[in-house]
Parts: sequence; C-alpha cells; structure tokens
Amino acid sequence: MPRSTSSSSAKGGPVTVAMVAARAGVSKQTVSNALNSPDLLRPETLERVLRAIDEMGYRPSRAAQMLRTRSSKLIGYGVRPSPPGTTAPVLDRFLHALSEAADEAGYRILLFAAPPGGASVAGHEELLDHHRVDGFVLSDTDARDDPRQGWLAKRGVPFVGFGRMWSKRQIGDWVDVDGACGTDAAVEHLVALGHQRIAFLGWPRGSGVGDDRAEGWQRAMRRHGLTTRGRRAQSADHVDAARAAVEPLLAAGVTAVVAASDTLALGCYYALRERGAAPGRDVAVVGFDDSPFAAILSPGLTTLAQPLEAVGQECVRLLLARIGDPAAPPERILLDPSLVLRDSAPALNA
Repeated sequence: MPRSTSSSSAKGGPVTVAMVAARAGVSKQTVSNALNSPDLLRPETLERVLRAIDEMGYRPSRAAQMLRTRSSKLIGYGVRPSPPGTTAPVLDRFLHALSEAADEAGYRILLFAAPPGGASVAGHEELLDHHRVDGFVLSDTDARDDPRQGWLAKRGVPFVGFGRMWSKRQIGDWVDVDGACGTDAAVEHLVALGHQRIAFLGWPRGSGVGDDRAEGWQRAMRRHGLTTRGRRAQSADHVDAARAAVEPLLAAGVTAVVAASDTLALGCYYALRERGAAPGRDVAVVGFDDSPFAAILSPGLTTLAQPLEAVGQECVRLLLARIGDPAAPPERILLDPSLVLRDSAPALNA
C-alpha cells in the first residue's frame, strides 16, 4: 500500500497505511476501503478510520492512486505562441481560471507547446503515451479544418473545447462565450445613449468568433431600424491594421464604434487622435475582452468582459463528466459576457 508523500509521523518519517491501521485498530485493507470504497464499511468503522487519517495527517501518494485507478489526474492543454506584435490576455486569464478549477477537482493541468499556426495534433499523442493524461482542453477551436476533435474522438480520448467547434461537423463538448449577445448588448447601450450611426470594426469574414460578434451588432442594428450599409470594416487583430481599417468609418461620420476586440478598439483610439479627435468625447468606442490595458487607457475603455472563471469551471466539469460517461450526449454551454462601463462610451453630445 502507498505511503504518504506529504505527512510525517512523530518520529519524522512518512505516515504509512500500517500506522493509520494500527491507530484505528483495523487492517490495512480497511484503511484502503475507507479511502476508495467507503460504502463497504460500517459507519462506525469508517468514522474511526477517517478520524485516524485526519489526526495523523495521512495523504495517499499520487503515484499509487494512478496505478490503482488508472487515472493520472492530469489534463493536457496546448499553449501556442502569440504572433509577433500581439498578446493573448484572454487565453492567459482562461488558463489561470482553468488551473484553479482543475485544482479544486483534484486535477492538474499539464501544459505542452503546441506548434504555431493552425491547429495540430502534434503533442497530444506524446502526452497520451508518456504521461497518460485523462483528457484534453482545447482552445483556438474556430479553425474549420481543425483535426484535433476528430483525432481525439477516434481514439476515445475525452476532450472539451473552450470555444465552439466551427467546423461543419460538431464533435464533443464545448463551453463558449456568446459574442453575439455581447455586441448586441453594446449596441443596445449605445442606442440608449442616443447613438444611431454605430459602426462595427471586426476581423476578416470567415472567423467563427469574429462573424458571431458581427452578427450581434447586425441583429441589434436591424432591431432598431438602423442601417449597417457602409458601417462595417475588417482588420487583422493588430493595432496598426485596425487604425487604418477604421479610418473610412470615422471619415463617414459615425458616432460610435463597436470593436470585436480591445486590440481593435485601441487601433480606433489611435486613429481618432490622428484626426485630432478624442475617444469618448467625439466618438464612442466599445471593445471586447476587458483586457488588462482597458482600465488604464485614457479614457477608460468600455468593453465586454468574458466570464472566464465560469468558463474554466464549466470546462473542467464537462471534461470530468465525459471521463465518467464517455457515451453521454454532448453538452454545449454558452455564457453571456458582461458590459463593463467606462468613459469611452458616454451619452451622445454629453
């Protein structure tokens, strides 16, 4: 039976199952049953063993648990490098939230370097062969030719996506943030402030996430009878590209811009200042993601915050449910972002 890896006896050595058994007046197998099959014991026996475990500070070794349960308690997650000139604050915050949620469930996140560029199965097979991970969490799921879901599903490996699987064939469980709901709410807020000429600065068409955020803007504009013609621009998620892309919208006299990301919103800030105008005062600007810089900009950027703590918790919950019941129907969850109000989106002519 395993020895403790984190507790010590009065003599300074590790606390063993035999020590716990002697303290409780039971066999070593009874201690094992208390830890792994408590329903096999009489309530009074279980209480006596658990009291001894608690008093002695016994903790079973992780390696022994893996051998017994065939579970590594490890979840694989591939980290891709950010393209030059960009940051990934959302994924950084998500990884922190995911790690906290996994830790609460008794698991650890095992990171591996995913190759730059498009989604790839590289790294997944090595983790399965050498580390026996119990499953994977996937991000960057918007590629329509993403091979990871099919590769993992074919091998019966549990996985969950942070983000919808935008390919034609929907596979597996996922948790996503409802981008359309967020940009719809942004337009509603701007309309309530008196704005009607509201533009959208988004990513190039064909991005699942970007198209979803554009759809929310379009939906809200149509609902209010506001024109979208000539009021949509697209840009790579880069400040300089966004600064150039938004210029025709500003020249056309829009009074507000909803951006698909805070990076694009920052490009709008720069474009306004190049024109001698000011964000907030002359044109309202709303971003998406509530990046760390959003609150320290001048003026502070009104933006949509993703509920990343809830996303991390739901990803872990869905993955553990899939590990427990591989044949269960897939579960897909959409969570609403929240509008964080700052000074970049005041009332029209305020």
